[in-house]
Amino acid sequence: MTKVYNDPADFKNEVLDGFALAYPGYVERVPGASGFIRRGGPRAGKVSLVIGGGSGHYPSYSGVTGVGFADGAVLGDVFTSPSAEQVYRVARAAHGGAGLVLAFGNYAGDRLNFGAAADRLRGEGVDVRIVYVTDDIASAGPDEAERRRGIAGTFTVYKIGGAAAERGDDLDEVERLMRKANAATFSFGVAFAGCTFPGQSEPLFTVAPRTMDFGLGIHGEPGVRSDEWMPAAKVAAALVEPILAERPEGATRAAVLLNGLGATKYEELFLLWGNVCPLLADAGVELVLPEVGELVTSLDMAGCSLSITWLDDELEELWRAPADTPAFRRGQARTAETFERYVAPDETAAADGSAVTASPASERAADVARKALRAMAAAVAENEEELARLDAVAGDGDHGSGMMRGLRAAQEAADTARGGVGSVLSAAADAFGDRAGGTSGVLWGVLLRTIGRTLGDQDPVDAARLAQAVRRGAEAMRDFGEARLGDKTMLDAIFPFADALDAALAEGRPLGEAWDTAARAAVQAAAATADLVPKVGRARPLAERSVGTPDPGATSMGLVLTAAGDALRDAACG
Repeated sequence: MTKVYNDPADFKNEVLDGFALAYPGYVERVPGASGFIRRGGPRAGKVSLVIGGGSGHYPSYSGVTGVGFADGAVLGDVFTSPSAEQVYRVARAAHGGAGLVLAFGNYAGDRLNFGAAADRLRGEGVDVRIVYVTDDIASAGPDEAERRRGIAGTFTVYKIGGAAAERGDDLDEVERLMRKANAATFSFGVAFAGCTFPGQSEPLFTVAPRTMDFGLGIHGEPGVRSDEWMPAAKVAAALVEPILAERPEGATRAAVLLNGLGATKYEELFLLWGNVCPLLADAGVELVLPEVGELVTSLDMAGCSLSITWLDDELEELWRAPADTPAFRRGQARTAETFERYVAPDETAAADGSAVTASPASERAADVARKALRAMAAAVAENEEELARLDAVAGDGDHGSGMMRGLRAAQEAADTARGGVGSVLSAAADAFGDRAGGTSGVLWGVLLRTIGRTLGDQDPVDAARLAQAVRRGAEAMRDFGEARLGDKTMLDAIFPFADALDAALAEGRPLGEAWDTAARAAVQAAAATADLVPKVGRARPLAERSVGTPDPGATSMGLVLTAAGDALRDAACG
């Protein structure tokens, strides 16, 4: 159990504050962002590597920010992707004029948020490449390697990319080498006990006494299979054999990591390493600077993972290269004083400072939107624990808390925003995405922003325009997230809602009645997702465990659509 905290909601921010105080010689805090850049700022003419993901994995990501490794690190809440806004701020601060590589593990929330930040940076003329790591062999088969999660193998891929950027390779070359390293990296893990969020009394998953879970994820996801307790020699074989089964033809040299997940003692890791080494030697594996210790953790999870990156001459040179970071040091790396700090050209955009003038009708609609957001937040607060329970079946259990953070931030932003309904919902969208993070954060940001843009600040909001805005929002979520109906996501609730709303309005029903009818359809559709198998997101590797449980995103969608109906029922919109 995570025992040291004040307010659990402030856990991540207080961790970052403490880290900044502990390592001022290595990192600088990015103002207004949940992240760091290396001390001395971006290096002129150097490709910058920015890594990130949810917090709870130290020393990833802040702990490896420094010379020869990452130029910047951005952290979301525990096991939750940082928002696109946070990624953008850290990446912009880390940019040294030669382009950026954004790197992260292959998780839906990270791909969406880092992708949105990359699009924004490219719109400003920055050359950005994305490399996501897919080393976890338990999460998909060799024929679907692109769908695998990123776990401890991220460490090796980031190290190789950071070394390439440090020696002055251009953006194309850094990207190529990182992709090459990723394709040569394979990991497999075992858990002895689950991890527990700060402030929670129960772990995200449990491992029965005298058993162990193989194929775990680093966000509190349980393993893909359970086995009876076995001695270290057999654990070593269970880790080594599936990784060697995917050994590339002719591969002999390897960077090997035995990674502790947070609560397994170093003595246990060394003992296990003593059993792993002979197995690798018997298989003809030549070890190149192996690492044993905590490299990519999962809060207080008991367990470990084995990662192998197969090396050739160019990858080995980069793996051996010097680095100097708070948590990882190798050789003699150049200090920050030997670099010229990059100074960005003046990028201040001209603005006339004028505010958009909203019509009285749109301002009245904005008040209705504010009431709807308050009702939505109250509904999620009442069901936060149940949403967490649903999410923990095959995920990390944070959906309820993430929705709560997002809706509270959206409500606060809407209450202070001026203008019509378009401006108010746009402000709510930005706040939701920034505070919630993860997949839900970015997708809800897309939904609210699209609805706001469709409604605008001038025209009255009647029933037909509202229905059109909701449908456009749903379509924008679908297109941005690249999920489809039947994939067991929130789309499986909002599209039935949009269809039922259109049908009820076509029958001539008043907006309030039509909305209530559509909300019931959304709730029913959300319940029906229990029969579906997830095809995207964190739940996909544990698809069979998810069957029988409704999708938490679809469930929360049904809840908030129902709550929004209370605010609409008395509105003079239709």
